[in-house]
Amino acid sequence: MFTRALPLLAAATILVTTVPASATQSADWPGWQKDLAGSRHNAAEWKINQHNVRGLKVKWAFTYEPSANPSVRSQPAVVGDTIYFGGPDGKFRARDARTGAEKWTFTLPAGLTNSDGPTVARGKVYFGTVGGYLFALDQRTGRQVWQRRIDDNNASIVTSSPIVHDGRVYVGVSSGENTLPRDHPCCTFRGHLDAIDADTGVQAWRYYTVPEPKEVGTWPNGVKRYEPSGAGVWSSPVIDPREDILYVGTGQNYTGVGGDFDSLLALDTRTGRPKWRNQVTKADTWRTACNEPDPDGYCPGLKDGTNLDYDIGATPNLFTAGGRKLVGVGQKSGVYHVFDARTGEVLWRRQLGVPLPSGGISGIQWGSSYDGKRLYIATYYAEPGKLFAVDPLTGKVFWETPAPEDGCTTGGAAGKPGCARAHGVPVSSTPGVVFLGGVDGKFRAYSAHTGKILWTHDTVQDVVGVDGRTGRGGSIAGTGGGAVISRGMVYLQSGYFPDYGSPHPHVLLAYGL
Repeated sequence: MFTRALPLLAAATILVTTVPASATQSADWPGWQKDLAGSRHNAAEWKINQHNVRGLKVKWAFTYEPSANPSVRSQPAVVGDTIYFGGPDGKFRARDARTGAEKWTFTLPAGLTNSDGPTVARGKVYFGTVGGYLFALDQRTGRQVWQRRIDDNNASIVTSSPIVHDGRVYVGVSSGENTLPRDHPCCTFRGHLDAIDADTGVQAWRYYTVPEPKEVGTWPNGVKRYEPSGAGVWSSPVIDPREDILYVGTGQNYTGVGGDFDSLLALDTRTGRPKWRNQVTKADTWRTACNEPDPDGYCPGLKDGTNLDYDIGATPNLFTAGGRKLVGVGQKSGVYHVFDARTGEVLWRRQLGVPLPSGGISGIQWGSSYDGKRLYIATYYAEPGKLFAVDPLTGKVFWETPAPEDGCTTGGAAGKPGCARAHGVPVSSTPGVVFLGGVDGKFRAYSAHTGKILWTHDTVQDVVGVDGRTGRGGSIAGTGGGAVISRGMVYLQSGYFPDYGSPHPHVLLAYGL
């Protein structure tokens, strides 16, 4: 059953506080997490509510320039009257949040594209790219302040959106090395979380998630084999500023078994030393060879069934209940875990998605939202994907809403290969409203109280952007991110795989009443 709770490991007093003050004082959405606690909730939004959300319409759109890889990968950030976002065309932009008018455009070095959501802080805009680079631009002018390559592995990628606290930028690094062909020596990548001086780009500390890989022989085709490897940091961290503790999840091993794979880590923000670790999977070694023809010998976990791909790829949520600080996070196995934030002790776990091994696509992918009363958690390909409202103390499901059956029979994705009832982006919320996009290209608003769908917009249709180019959305999934809500406007990137045969580049959509 999707709503079967795993055994409770500790009791808690039934008292839930509101979100931290930092999450309620600003209408800005300055980074992936919205705030240090990772709430993905804008408590300051009062213009859009459950009564008028049906009136949302596209106010303007931005169409990207044609590119070799058209998938959008950068959730925008909104601060004041400006929206900041990257695209698949190798450019990073600042535009007027109300009109889409250009403010400045920064062109990345050749071969690089923005691969995470930016964070705006300290007068700068921070973002990562494919190839393991981190950039800092002047927030007002777009001038480059510094750049740093934080990983030189040939397949490294910064999908972890940075978070800024006390003069440092904290960001993780992941990699696609385990997806490379079998003639590639596999694998030497080590996941890590870096603390970097926000003004200079100088590294303060680094925490590796696995030991340094060692050569241990060859694969069946004679190519060198290294282990252990992997445990990339795909998601964004969250931070408790009072305790100076950072929380972040890790991915699976690529080869071998070792290190902090499939773990939630609690690290000291000042030193990078671990306060605690909780590893939620005993063994998980996976590469794409596990799903290719004749995987035997190339899939390390095939024989013992540990080829799972059960990353913790979602950003955690920090909240307080019963006088205790808690941290919750979703896993690609479909389980949402809640821990004592100080000790790492498990309070409860709940299975929300059907676990599907060797692919990890059934579970919780990028992140959940917390509005001070409820957690809002979505599942991906989970037969079908659903949106849940969950009690943060007990894991009790208040309501669950499956992705609609007509998502792949109506609109631009109707009858197209690859369409599915699935949610591959994080959840966002405002008072009374929950926002979530689907693989079917539909963007929906739900009642936070009942789970009823209040509004739907099909993004798989032609739209003319503010620069005159025609664009079209596609699947709402992947690192394009979730909805960003600020000052009566809602922003969403549309156009991941599948793109449903779009003849036009993909788009950023800006909605308003």
